[in-house]
Amino acid sequence: MYHLILKPILFLFNPEKAHYFTTNMLSTVLAIPGMKSIFAALFQIKDKRLERTVFGIKFPNPVGLAAGFDKEAKLYKDMVHLGFGFIEVGTITPKGQPGNPKPRLFRLTQDDALINRMGFNNEGLAGAVERLKSRNSNLIIGGNIGKNKVTPNEKATEDYITCFEALFPHVDYFVVNVSSPNTPNLRALQDKKPLTELLSTLQNLNNKKPNPKPILLKIAPDLTNEQLDDIVEIVANTKIAGLIATNTTISREGLKSNPSLVQEMGGLSGKPVRDKSTEVIRYLRKKSNASFPIIGVGGIHSAEDAIEKLDAGCDLVQLYTGFVYEGPALVKSINKGVLARM
Repeated sequence: MYHLILKPILFLFNPEKAHYFTTNMLSTVLAIPGMKSIFAALFQIKDKRLERTVFGIKFPNPVGLAAGFDKEAKLYKDMVHLGFGFIEVGTITPKGQPGNPKPRLFRLTQDDALINRMGFNNEGLAGAVERLKSRNSNLIIGGNIGKNKVTPNEKATEDYITCFEALFPHVDYFVVNVSSPNTPNLRALQDKKPLTELLSTLQNLNNKKPNPKPILLKIAPDLTNEQLDDIVEIVANTKIAGLIATNTTISREGLKSNPSLVQEMGGLSGKPVRDKSTEVIRYLRKKSNASFPIIGVGGIHSAEDAIEKLDAGCDLVQLYTGFVYEGPALVKSINKGVLARM
């Protein structure tokens, strides 16, 4: 039904408006008595063989919703009914900010891709914390945190600390986002010295807690092998829990879509980033001797794509653009594919 009816209709509209319409419609439908049971039958697979214990957390299945879809922790209670094993909210910043001017989200349909330059648009930390207070304790939530656009890089650590402390009681793991291309100079924080200082500071705070929580770093697919070597060293030195590979790319290589769309500024996601993301995962796994977990994200549009990521060395996978293009049945398809391999 998604490919035959819903997707053609949704793709007639502005992508950002379509996102809000779809999520509002999902919320409305799930409020109808009996619909949650129907959704469970349609989209969920509960099988002990799908469970994964990664960085000390038991995940009911290895398929998660990537950050960027539920930016403000408003959708996670609904999205879990589509079969996801975990939901990552954010990127959340200390203060609310509108993000970049619209339009800022573009479909490249000939490439099964998106370009976004959203710019960490969200209502801010206080609202997200309030909404997460009512979360179901059985639902695994990751908190993706970033800095405000107006915060200079030399004070960025303060923003990450603020988010970390406020979200700590309400999420199961943290993701430090320094790899989005849509906040000016943010990617400079991926350089070895500032990144080591940032992660060390957060990990030191974490270790003072009675029950520390996993801290992960989300990296760009555009890093060189030398930079990836630095990342492996930083993970070892700071003792963070692992990595998410990868964020969106600034590359535009090999795209077939309308040149006017291809030239839009922002991060590219979807099928064009699949191979590069997998290559980064494989390199990190080999270079690190599998010494830390990796969550794989980037270009997963089928069960085969997800299994390719898992075979490359990641422990869990996340969806965003593939979910938009393929619909909610993708989650169940991946979980069925994982079971079929056993």
